[in-house]
Amino acid sequence: MNTITMRPPVAAAKADRSYWLRSIEADAATPPLQGTADCDVAIVGGGYAGLWTALRIKEQSPETRVTVLEADFCGSGASGRNGGQVHSWFAEIDMLRALVGEDDALMLCRATADAIEELNGLQASGAVDMGLRLDGWLWTASSTAQEGAWAAARDICLALGEERFQPLQRADILRRTGSDASYVGIVEERAGTVQPAKLAIGLRQLAIERGIAIHERSPVVEIAPGLRPQLRTSGGVLSAGKVVLAANAWLSAIPELHPYLYVVSSQVVATAPAPDVLERIGWTDGASICDAQHHVLYYQRTSEGTVIFGRGTGGIAYGDRIDDRFNRGGDGGADNIRELHRVYPQLKDVPVLCDWSGPIDCTAEHLPVFGHLKDHPNIFYAMGFNGTGIAQTPVAGRIMTSLVLGRDDAWSRCGLVGIGKRTRLPPEPLRYIGARVVRRAIRRKNDLEILNRKPDAVTRFLAGLAP
Repeated sequence: MNTITMRPPVAAAKADRSYWLRSIEADAATPPLQGTADCDVAIVGGGYAGLWTALRIKEQSPETRVTVLEADFCGSGASGRNGGQVHSWFAEIDMLRALVGEDDALMLCRATADAIEELNGLQASGAVDMGLRLDGWLWTASSTAQEGAWAAARDICLALGEERFQPLQRADILRRTGSDASYVGIVEERAGTVQPAKLAIGLRQLAIERGIAIHERSPVVEIAPGLRPQLRTSGGVLSAGKVVLAANAWLSAIPELHPYLYVVSSQVVATAPAPDVLERIGWTDGASICDAQHHVLYYQRTSEGTVIFGRGTGGIAYGDRIDDRFNRGGDGGADNIRELHRVYPQLKDVPVLCDWSGPIDCTAEHLPVFGHLKDHPNIFYAMGFNGTGIAQTPVAGRIMTSLVLGRDDAWSRCGLVGIGKRTRLPPEPLRYIGARVVRRAIRRKNDLEILNRKPDAVTRFLAGLAP
């Protein structure tokens, strides 16, 4: 019986937390684990994936005793640091179909559309105040190299009778975003934005109300597998019948999972509120916007007029060892600010008040994977959300619940379950060296293509090696 050693957390200092977390002064609200405790299902990770799994288990098996152990506080990780964009998996249906087949791909995509309606229902009922605005999600091109990036997903949707996307032309995009940087694209109308930290904190409260025990500031140091695994924290030991690992990028510390998981950083900045400027340029609604470059830009405006502007940086660390650089970059968000001013030159005089980063758990297929550890059938994992999780983690909760409760159904049998068919990534040091070379090539390619210039053959080849 080999003990599973978990990587120590790197909690962000208050000054390094996301705009979302700082704006609502989010923090721990439940006590750390102290002494010994017992439960039926222990969940490691109090973000979206962990909380949705806990809620789904309680829905389907109310008598099950569920305990969540969170290293910092619920939503302090990726769930409270992201760009707040809500869209379905229909945008990835081509990748899903290639991995899991057409039937499962359609089931999963429809489930994320249902999850968006579930979020809307939670807000409408007053159960969770998340600032949801279903004003659309725009997938756009701002250079010729980006044109048609959505074509495969759109065409598959149409062939399956799913008219999820509508075309956009320059005038449509200008009217909805106030920017002429992008000039063609598609829109998913039943999508939009949330305040992601509010959603995480709201799910925490919902879980507590439904009888789920939550212990924050309780990082799991190690897990001793067995018939009843023992989870040790600095303050206590939790015994459980089953364990769910839902700690996103931190699961890269587990040797069995690391070959299929790589960690990259994404950086986000938030401006001072500028509602007058945004009103003047015509950017008034809650649509979320992405462009189609490899290190994608993603942005939205809040109801108060703050602009949230993010970019995947592709930053990596040797051995995927997450440190303080993943909480906040050292350049004050300079690269993001440059791109912000390219897309919105009207905002050059609006100060940027907040910048932050966060680690993203990625798989080569850019789709999550679920299952249990090879030698430990009562220790399950959910990982690889690739920065897309607000409408996807409610579905992940259904998959995990079926696995944990031993159900033989469409969720437990779906093609996202099982790591065996996933792509293994190179070992170190090849992984780190190769990632740095590819990252530089992608950045060169992006910077040239945004100017409608063609990268050289070597740059194109190296950029094409990205998973």
